[in-house]
Amino acid sequence: MARSPAKAKPVSLALQGGGAHGAFTWGVLERLSECETLDIQAITATSAGAMNAAAYLSGLATGGRQGGREALEAFWKAVSSKGAVFNSLPSKSGAADFLPSNPFTAWSPHSFASAMSAFLSPYDLNPFDLNPLKDAVTRTIDFEAVRRSGVQLFIAATNVETGRVRIFRDEDVTIDAVLASACLPQTFKAVEIEGTPYWDGGYLGNPSLFPLFYAKAPNDIVLVTLNPIRRDGTPRTAGEIQDRLNEITFNASLMGELRSIAFVQKLLNESLLNKAVRSQYRNLNIHAIRGGEVLRDLGLETKYDTSWRFLNDLREKGRADAENWLEACHGSVGKCSSIDIHEAFLDV
Repeated sequence: MARSPAKAKPVSLALQGGGAHGAFTWGVLERLSECETLDIQAITATSAGAMNAAAYLSGLATGGRQGGREALEAFWKAVSSKGAVFNSLPSKSGAADFLPSNPFTAWSPHSFASAMSAFLSPYDLNPFDLNPLKDAVTRTIDFEAVRRSGVQLFIAATNVETGRVRIFRDEDVTIDAVLASACLPQTFKAVEIEGTPYWDGGYLGNPSLFPLFYAKAPNDIVLVTLNPIRRDGTPRTAGEIQDRLNEITFNASLMGELRSIAFVQKLLNESLLNKAVRSQYRNLNIHAIRGGEVLRDLGLETKYDTSWRFLNDLREKGRADAENWLEACHGSVGKCSSIDIHEAFLDV
């Protein structure tokens, strides 16, 4: 008798931000979407991760998984196109970096803008609030389609006034929510939504995992990270110091949430909670595709490199890492975690 096809395993994805390094996540999403035995039912994402998620879900709603992959490619082509003329200029000249015209332009250790940002804000340097990233998102992502995709999407942004994270979901998922999630305050004016200013979500949730705890989301969470946790040696140059500070800052919130998950899992696994309390918690299975390890040797300035060759190289790295994860860890999905949180993220 012919065997019936295996039922697709439900998973949630948690997508970290990281500028142009988000092209790694493009490759991961592309490969995971090709796996018919995985069913992505929820995504929590920040910054470039949010743009990847929105692009994929936009295409998914109109053209299925193949449509999702095509929409991702269209988005990254638009990002590359917007930055193409500036990628061709020498970075040390500073001429390209003075204007906010590269979609991911922010602090660069060799740019004139990096020095100017210490004295002038985007309200001084960019009074018309030019944002080529907005053009790329507008051209390639249909947010009506995103909202009807059937996949739960949670996007994190930082409330400038309260210093708290806001999670955008359902009808609140708009182009402004995605741009707010990717709004680096050194480069762009705060994105105002209903009169409230927002900055990049990576400061408080990169990505935020807690929305998955309270939603009817799968118990299996696949983290896709872009920032390395460990980096040996003491940074000494200004660029190295800024690079490491960015990594630590944009990993901090994720580390805190993982510590909380590890603590709850310990209580559950060692039966340290009574039945009444135990029923209020979920034992989550954590998995990780750790792009930060693959991208460790890339400098901070490459997070602003939108050349098509570089983006495609990251895409292929993401596909390869996703393929390795599928081979090694697919069997754990639905059964147990495929990583030890302490060993992988906390006890380094």
